[in-house]
Amino acid sequence: MCVAFSPDSKHIVAGSNDNSIRMWNAASGAQMQRLDGHNHWVASVAFSSDGKSIVSGSYDKSVKVWDVSSGAQLHKFNGHTHWVASVAFSSDSKNIVSGSHDNSVQVWDVSSGAQMHKLSGHTCWVASVAFSPDGKYIVSSSNDNSVRVWDAFSGAQLQKLNGHIHGVASVSFSPSGKFIVSGSYNKSVRMWDAFSGAQLQKFNGHTDEVTSVMFSPNGKYIVSGSHDNFVKMWDVSSGTQLQEFNGHDDGIASVAFSPDSKCIVSSSYDYSVKVWNASSGAQAQKLNGHIDGVVSVAFSPDGKYIVSSSYDNFIKVWDASSGIQLQASNGHTQCVASVAFSSDSKHIVSGSHDNSVRVWDASSGVQVQKLDGHSHWVASVAFSSDGEFIVSGSYDKSVKVWNVFSGAQLQEFNGHTDSIASVAFSLDGEFIVSGSYDNSVRMWDVSSGVQMQKFNGHTDSVTSVVFSPDGKSIASSSYDYSVRVWNASDGT
Repeated sequence: MCVAFSPDSKHIVAGSNDNSIRMWNAASGAQMQRLDGHNHWVASVAFSSDGKSIVSGSYDKSVKVWDVSSGAQLHKFNGHTHWVASVAFSSDSKNIVSGSHDNSVQVWDVSSGAQMHKLSGHTCWVASVAFSPDGKYIVSSSNDNSVRVWDAFSGAQLQKLNGHIHGVASVSFSPSGKFIVSGSYNKSVRMWDAFSGAQLQKFNGHTDEVTSVMFSPNGKYIVSGSHDNFVKMWDVSSGTQLQEFNGHDDGIASVAFSPDSKCIVSSSYDYSVKVWNASSGAQAQKLNGHIDGVVSVAFSPDGKYIVSSSYDNFIKVWDASSGIQLQASNGHTQCVASVAFSSDSKHIVSGSHDNSVRVWDASSGVQVQKLDGHSHWVASVAFSSDGEFIVSGSYDKSVKVWNVFSGAQLQEFNGHTDSIASVAFSLDGEFIVSGSYDNSVRMWDVSSGVQMQKFNGHTDSVTSVVFSPDGKSIASSSYDYSVRVWNASDGT
């Protein structure tokens, strides 16, 4: 799970291995948006500098851009041929960079959705990417043991920083943009001159893989976290170790500085989050509450809050000064695969790996209905536009239609020969479209239960389907890397 604060500290975004992205109000803990569209784990999320957009990278090989206020998907960037590990906005929010396990770094224009550059050179998967603060340069790190610097406008490789003898897991620019810090599986942290490519410092001291590195906002220090259970702080100018923070009982997953550079937060596979005083080395807070490894942690930009995410499926918000847990948000019990609001926002429907479909009162959180009938995971759910019906698609290969108020099953559509990945109603509620791992898209008549069309053409699993607003067309996406548009009336 990955998390990030908005620039104004008011919102938190999280990407999960349930394929969803959720945005929360940092103060109240209320879920503001659920962004569905990825069909595999979300590996990386980031806000634009103006806080208006979110970018996400996923194991489904795509990069998506979302509108924060409406939750609408603005762009989908296809081009990677393996999962996307890291994404970032440029400081002016006009461009996005993505790094993938296909060994490439790609640069995208946010307004047009066009791919500007494909930066080739790495010979193994790319683990981390970042823009320089001025947006002119891109840095990438890879399991090929190298760090590379690219010109963001021309796509030219400017530097290849060699020195690490194992894969480089994390990389970051200094606030000035003049320096780069990298952390490697070979236990070392290195600092480089971003323009000459010269190695300026090698920070030795960790005895296991370095998983996370970051410059302090004032540019004077570097913090590193390692699987050796230690967090270390280094002086940028001298290369000396200033602090060693000892207290975690398992490997460190993530580290970050507070905005004023006075505190460090670390998260660990020992289920804890700790806050440290950077000058004294003392532990200021131990934030207990997670019941599994904590994989990501960050300060809010105003420094008042800390957000953490864990394998226990919880996202927690903490008061940075007192260590008090302010919010605990859990929408992923027993792996909730799909959720949707009714059109009047009064109800929420959820489909889960517990094989059930549940309807909730949106204001009170009370469960209104539990719809049992599927014999395998429920992968996709949707309301009809009038809010009276629900459609669900399952790994049991069936599509079911339910009455929201009575909970009765009205229809069961059988015909797919593999798991259902996605279902949707037409706007008038008369038809349903379903996409399946059997590579087909099918359209059904709701009232009669008859299959109206079978759309063949995809050569791999269909991951998402949707009707056009006028109901005349159907769009589908697939693991065959294609998006297809079909005529709903004749199946072409």
